[in-house]
Amino acid sequence: MSSTYEVIIIGGGVIGCSIAYQLSKRKKKVLLLEKGQVGEKASSAAAGMLGAQMEFGADNPYYPLAKTSREMFRTLSQELFEISGTDIEMIENGIYELAFTEEEVFQLQRRGQKEFFHGEQIRWLTSSELLEREPALATSIRGALYFPNDGQVSPVKLTEAYLKAAKIMGAEVREQTEVIQLLQNKKRITGVETNIEKIHAEHVIIAGGVWSSRLDPALQMVPVKGECVSFRTDDKILTGTVKYKGCYLVPKQNNRIVIGATSIPDTFDESVTFTGMFELMERAKQIVPCLQKAVFEKAWTGIRPQTQTGKPYIGPHPEWEGMFLATGHYRNGILLSPVTGKMIADQIESEVRMSEAYDQRKRDTGAGFTAVDH
Repeated sequence: MSSTYEVIIIGGGVIGCSIAYQLSKRKKKVLLLEKGQVGEKASSAAAGMLGAQMEFGADNPYYPLAKTSREMFRTLSQELFEISGTDIEMIENGIYELAFTEEEVFQLQRRGQKEFFHGEQIRWLTSSELLEREPALATSIRGALYFPNDGQVSPVKLTEAYLKAAKIMGAEVREQTEVIQLLQNKKRITGVETNIEKIHAEHVIIAGGVWSSRLDPALQMVPVKGECVSFRTDDKILTGTVKYKGCYLVPKQNNRIVIGATSIPDTFDESVTFTGMFELMERAKQIVPCLQKAVFEKAWTGIRPQTQTGKPYIGPHPEWEGMFLATGHYRNGILLSPVTGKMIADQIESEVRMSEAYDQRKRDTGAGFTAVDH
């Protein structure tokens, strides 16, 4: 195995695998390093919602990025299936944000008017219209704001598809390989030191989720624990995803319902608690009463990577040359994975072209550039 690469990616979650896929498509020599198993942490714990509009809203500065990423999934789903043979189980049945009280109706309708003003597709559904679409919902629901373009995928299948496609196109993947420190020469990162060896690369990307700050403490990541639970029903009881007060119910294949998620900041504790499960199940029963007859499948947790500012890091490191950041996506890693992978790949290609142009100009003129020229 080679010990020199064009790009080393640290972190085998959905973001790292997306970047590996995009760079491998561009014929880059890529090595992905994962300290455990690929996709075993936050990426596999997610519900897989593509809630660009529901999560951000049209007036949020990050909404255009989220919307672009959501729209990339249509082509990406087919592309990944053709290369890897893995179906990411994309479902585009929209997301409903529910109202149980008159005050909630007022707030959601006002938001809907604002979204419509921005030219986004959105619709207010009365109680009768909603129950006609989703008859399993509680009859006490007053209505819902419907986001028709939001959807969902299988987070496990998505990460698997990115990984398989990247490997087919030449990426090398090493699991159980922890990066201990970054190698540097003056102000440039030149590679990594793992628990096994030193590996050199032209570019290094930190995509380690909440654990990214162990390599760069300046990132100041905040761990946010989220608990989820899933049940199976005899028949399909929901077609679209529904959300109410931080609780969402996501219908999956084979009559599975994923219910999430609690939000507990500043902890790496991955245990499932009685309080968390009780809170989710009580809220789910309020939304879909017939879930009382559902069969328990499993419960789990994930540690979401949040930043102090709430904004993800996507792009070149502000201080170190040769290093890029792709972390801090909080609860939107699945949604933002396509656009993050493309952005990082584009930026690396741009840097390579600038470097090549610099070298060519040196050869042509016989002299170097000043710092300003470069």
